[in-house]
Amino acid sequence: MGHITPRPCDEQILFLPGGNTLFGRKLEALNVKLGHTILSQLKLYLETPVEAAPLAVFRILFGGMMLFGMLRFWSYGWIDKLYVRPQFFFSYYGFDWIKPIGNYTYLVFAVCAVAAAMVAIGYKYRMAIIVFFISFTYIELMDKTTYLNHYYFISILAFLMIFLPANAYYSVDALQHPRKSFQKIPAWTINSIKWLLCIVYIYAGLGKLNSDWLLEAMPLKIWLPSKFDVPLLGDFFRFEWVHYAFSWGGAAYDLFIPFLLLYRKTRPFAFVMVVIFHLMTRVLFPIGMFPYIMIVSSLIFFDAGVHHTLLRYLDRFLKLGKQRFDTGTILVYGSTAGNRLKYAVLLVFFGIQLLLPWRYLAYPGELFWTEEGYRFSWRVMLMEKSGYAQFKIVDGKTGSYFYVDNTDFLTPFQEKQMAFQPDFILEYAHFLKDHFKKDGHKHIQVFVESYVSLNGRLSTPMVDPRVDLAAQKESFEHKPWITPFNDVIKGI
Repeated sequence: MGHITPRPCDEQILFLPGGNTLFGRKLEALNVKLGHTILSQLKLYLETPVEAAPLAVFRILFGGMMLFGMLRFWSYGWIDKLYVRPQFFFSYYGFDWIKPIGNYTYLVFAVCAVAAAMVAIGYKYRMAIIVFFISFTYIELMDKTTYLNHYYFISILAFLMIFLPANAYYSVDALQHPRKSFQKIPAWTINSIKWLLCIVYIYAGLGKLNSDWLLEAMPLKIWLPSKFDVPLLGDFFRFEWVHYAFSWGGAAYDLFIPFLLLYRKTRPFAFVMVVIFHLMTRVLFPIGMFPYIMIVSSLIFFDAGVHHTLLRYLDRFLKLGKQRFDTGTILVYGSTAGNRLKYAVLLVFFGIQLLLPWRYLAYPGELFWTEEGYRFSWRVMLMEKSGYAQFKIVDGKTGSYFYVDNTDFLTPFQEKQMAFQPDFILEYAHFLKDHFKKDGHKHIQVFVESYVSLNGRLSTPMVDPRVDLAAQKESFEHKPWITPFNDVIKGI
């Protein structure tokens, strides 16, 4: 790795081990020579040097918001409420070994917060983003009860950032180690974040193309009237036409906002829409930091000039000397085995993001009812479900039985989430079997009487009450003991 001293009218060039690509004055010649093939055009799109400032701003805002989020979670007492006091935790299939660790759970949050701060300032960035990804994902996996789409988004975004040179510009790493400082980086390193945001938005929009959302304005017809106390708008939320306007507007927003952000002329208007939309959702619904995360993430679509301006304002307070980073150096990735592996991992990563939301097609029945393939598919706030689940413990030999008081084992929040999600019900049934087996009971069978309401429909049985859930095994296969949905929801 080394620098070439810049000459007048020349850019500074850097070679990485194994790399022999020369940018600068030969870039135009390369484009002319290879521009007639699709492969060369793709290569140009991915590898053209672009300003690193947008990625630096994204790193600062992402790390800062994650630090704030960890401190907020701690200050509100949620660590104790959600991860220390409960005696039982719902696990993701295959990750049942990940559990809260008592009071040491605070240490996990502390490590995550410190890593987020290091990411923000770009200090030992590679180690920091890996630690943040691992610790945050561990927190996310500790209890399935707290699942939110934006937790998943943060985890996969952090994973993506492991492979991005986000510390190349305006960072402590670049300040302390000039050889790690680059003013320009390959275009794919910034575009990859744009691709991920586009996937999130488009799939969220596709998820809204169903008859409940578009034709019945559900579940907004249930939620909005309860927001009558919202200043200025509260009185309008009782009108049905407002419910439909919000439903159709939300679908249109998700489907079209990525394209409006990508197109330079519509970008300012699109960003205003992003701010209004997400601030509105923040006012109406308790979805935590997600609206702010999406707002600041959308800044990545703006040209480098906007980000240079933001960094100049920031530098007035930090006084790092922004001009120190304007060296003209270009980061070039060569064809080493390590870089080829990196590209392969990212290709698989985006392949998974494109395909995973469609896995629900492999399951029979109504997705909103069974929820098989529902998570990790960017289906955001599409349904209102409430349920009731009464568990009966039966001695399979004598026929004697008794009913379970769920409050003996679950928090109110856990019981609420368990009552309408089949995989929760199954896991809880196995927990009850193991618990009462330890108490000396034998020949244990577990049955459940479960009634669930979906998007305002009358409550109906969701689990076959004749099935011994203790004898059922969790897997990725369809759960045949889920009763058929007695209605039709058309759409994607």
